[in-house]
Amino acid sequence: MDAPGKKRFTLYVRIFWALVILPLFILLFFAIGTAYGLFGKLPTFDELENPQTYLASEVYSSDGQLLGKYYVQNRSSIQYKDISPYVIKGLVATEDARFFDHSGIDLRSLFRVFFKTILGGKSSSGGGSTITQQLAKMLFPRQKKMNKIQVFVQKIREWVIAARLERQYTKDEIITMYLNRFDFINNAVGIQSAARIYFSTTADSLKMEQAAVLVGMEKNPSLFNPVRRKQNSQERRNVVLFQMKNYNYISEHVYDSLKNLPLKLKFRPENPDEGLASYFREYLRDNYLRKWCDEHPKPDGTKYDIYKDGLKIYTTIDSRLQKYAEDAVEQNCKYLQPFFFRELKIRRNAPFDFRISKAEANDLVNESVHRSDRYASMKEEGASDGEINKVFNTPAPMTVFTWKNSKHSVDTVMSPIDSIKYAKSYLQCGFTSIDPHTGYIKAWVGGTDHRFFKYDHVKVGKRQVGSTFKPFIYTLAVQNGYSPCYKMPNVPITINYDNQSWTPKNADTNDDGRMMSLSEALAKSVDRIAAALTHQFSPQAVINVVRHMGITDKIDPVPSLCLGTCEISVLDMVGSYCTYANKGIWVEPTFVMRIEDKNGRVLDQIKPQTSEAMSQQDAYVMLDMMKDVVVHGTGTRLRGPKYRLLNPIAGKTGTTQNCSDGWFIGITPDLVSGCWSGFEDRSIHFENMEYGQGASESLPVWAVYMQKAYADKSLNISQGDFEKPDKPLTIEIDCDKYKENTGNGEMFK
Repeated sequence: MDAPGKKRFTLYVRIFWALVILPLFILLFFAIGTAYGLFGKLPTFDELENPQTYLASEVYSSDGQLLGKYYVQNRSSIQYKDISPYVIKGLVATEDARFFDHSGIDLRSLFRVFFKTILGGKSSSGGGSTITQQLAKMLFPRQKKMNKIQVFVQKIREWVIAARLERQYTKDEIITMYLNRFDFINNAVGIQSAARIYFSTTADSLKMEQAAVLVGMEKNPSLFNPVRRKQNSQERRNVVLFQMKNYNYISEHVYDSLKNLPLKLKFRPENPDEGLASYFREYLRDNYLRKWCDEHPKPDGTKYDIYKDGLKIYTTIDSRLQKYAEDAVEQNCKYLQPFFFRELKIRRNAPFDFRISKAEANDLVNESVHRSDRYASMKEEGASDGEINKVFNTPAPMTVFTWKNSKHSVDTVMSPIDSIKYAKSYLQCGFTSIDPHTGYIKAWVGGTDHRFFKYDHVKVGKRQVGSTFKPFIYTLAVQNGYSPCYKMPNVPITINYDNQSWTPKNADTNDDGRMMSLSEALAKSVDRIAAALTHQFSPQAVINVVRHMGITDKIDPVPSLCLGTCEISVLDMVGSYCTYANKGIWVEPTFVMRIEDKNGRVLDQIKPQTSEAMSQQDAYVMLDMMKDVVVHGTGTRLRGPKYRLLNPIAGKTGTTQNCSDGWFIGITPDLVSGCWSGFEDRSIHFENMEYGQGASESLPVWAVYMQKAYADKSLNISQGDFEKPDKPLTIEIDCDKYKENTGNGEMFK
């Protein structure tokens, strides 16, 4: 080779090495500069040790079932040992085969990308990001709208962060952090949420083919979405399985047997309005946890955030009893609804009572309009009343509630005004069940469907309680030494109060004019005798009894109090009845046992308050009286062929004026449960007692619930009798003996 040729060759070699080495020097310069913060602040070691992670707070039942979550991102954090090994192997084989060998940056992959992808133009040769680098990107995400230079610098930053993560954490910790943070879409952030939402299982129980589906999503969750793109997802799953075979994680035989399996999902998207105890979870969030967070700050003085801090709330709700309660509510409401729709066909201002004028009906509908989100939104945007009125009277596509299918929804075209009337036409229900000895609330059903009817009828709603108030009056009589066998005349009584006179009438006139024992009068819910007792002891004395039994709502000391004209919540009524089953001790109804932080540290242990409301004897005598309600009073349906609940049960029905409210509260040794049924407005109701009384609207809910509870042997609910007081009774409850001792039974001592 001549001299000029040698010079050209030497020049070409130098140019070649310059082209190779110069980028490396530039890369090294940027890497060192980035490490020292020349191109922007890097996360500190504290931030690496405690990366910002939004964790969903989780609500658990007393039997360990996850009831629901509160979240910005639906993420549940789990440990490495709780992740299926198939997930780990599939992820490594598919995304980062040398994960356990490199230190955050895989140089072999980078060279492959440089020579094959960049220089060779082969996009199929794969990327160079390791799992650690992808984690760095998740922990410290890129800004939007970055130019090419900024992207290049950010990539270097991710390399530096990845290297630091490798020094800070073990391989197991890195892969766990990655899987806990990955967004699998469909409201599933993290492998635990993904396992539950896509396959109705847990991360440690994922089968190999299921794990491969989720690992396959990590390349592109939207493209390989198993719900919307099943074919894509199945093909990607098989790629993951092939990679697992390729790296000897599975055999050829296993691969062949799995690759032909169909994609079997058990997709259950998580919606706060769906699932068990939706009304309870909303009350817990809005009325309890907000206040709790204000009153229990973190050690640094800041407030806990239920959407981000991963609290674990352990409640008293039993998932089995909750399911039985929801089923019972649905069964009875679904049964009664057609009868009400039949009544509406002949009403002039349906769904309102025929006594309601058109103007009054419009006023009631307009009240609902003004409370609606649509109205508030339009007002905020500056819409005039005329514009709002036009929108509310214009038919539009919408989804409304129905009992006619399992989804409880139907798409239709209806004006917003008509949709309000339609919603008001549905029977509502509030039901709760409490362990009387602990005060633990075991079931809470606030309505028929939280998606369409947001109002809670267990604690938030308060309705007239009707004759379920009468046991408080008889409790006062027993406390004053009256025997259940003491007889009073069932005759008209006129009470003068506040310059007015009031003469109550009985709903059932068959027993008018005769002497009746207190037990019989309570069993048949005789208004005149309840009014006479209230007048004898005074309304305020009755209120004092109620206060000792845990009811704090405003109650006016008026004579009509005996008919249950006061408005009280289902929860407070059932809580007060628990006093009878708990030997006279009132226990505060409680729905949270403890709250833990994301690391399992107990932040609060809740202990319900207790107080003595009455003696053991008085509580037992009242139970004996309320047993008669079921044996030969207004609750006898429980003994009939439909329910055949023959075990000892105490209880009381209640029906308010015009059948606006129907109640039943039943007491057993282990569970005290109560139900209110009615419509959103008191002016909407059944027209007759056949369907509108408490024995039709609410007693069946209680009966079905208890049938299911007794049938579930794992619950061990007692069907025995109530425990007697520790000391002998000084009040005679055997009416034959009472008659012998008093002559005619019309004296009380």
